[in-house]
Amino acid sequence: MKVILEILRRESREKAPYVQKIIYETDDENETVATALNHINNRGDYKDTDNNPVTHIHWECSCMQEKCGACAMIINSKPRLACGSKLKDMGETVKIQPLKKFPAVADLTVDRSIMLENIKTAGLWFEESTKADETVGDISYEASRCLQCGCCLEVCPNFYTGGEFFGMSAAVPLTRIISAVTEKQKKDVYKAYKKHIYEGCGKSLACHDICPANIDIEKLLVNSNGAAVWKRHIGKKKK
Repeated sequence: MKVILEILRRESREKAPYVQKIIYETDDENETVATALNHINNRGDYKDTDNNPVTHIHWECSCMQEKCGACAMIINSKPRLACGSKLKDMGETVKIQPLKKFPAVADLTVDRSIMLENIKTAGLWFEESTKADETVGDISYEASRCLQCGCCLEVCPNFYTGGEFFGMSAAVPLTRIISAVTEKQKKDVYKAYKKHIYEGCGKSLACHDICPANIDIEKLLVNSNGAAVWKRHIGKKKK
């Protein structure tokens, strides 16, 4: 199998980006974009279609089993995990780019620290021991599968770095907090959810179809909206 890898290169965030085309051959029909990038880096003697040497390609990876989300990038115009993208399914030309919603670092590496900062701002942790409601165990489990890869943010029309809307990378773990939050912490958690998720989400659900973990994001949103917004709203009206 022979494919052309068109990789958007950038030596550093100060340098201008450029496209480098590499002819890549393999006998393994199950080889992924991730393994191809590893092989190119490990060999170190590749040349591109203009006969220029291919320097080390910067990208992130860890588990190589679609479990950690580190290798998220844009492949053929779609955010995906490189370790889950088989070359045989990508066509004769595979266009590889870094995620665009995050600051560039080098080549396919971007700075996704905004996701952690948003989680810290939203206060996504328990302040004391608690126990999840057994009736929403399926919700908690579904939310626990989030990889924090950023693919959902890449396709979200409402998310941008530095904005008040934190996107599904914050909304999904916040679902777990909402399902087991104590009475003492409820007010702050619900307030954070309404401000950083509910009021900014346009309900396009582009995130639902792009999630590499196939999380039922619509189900989680409905549950969190009901608990953090609508039940409180109805409760206030009754008083």
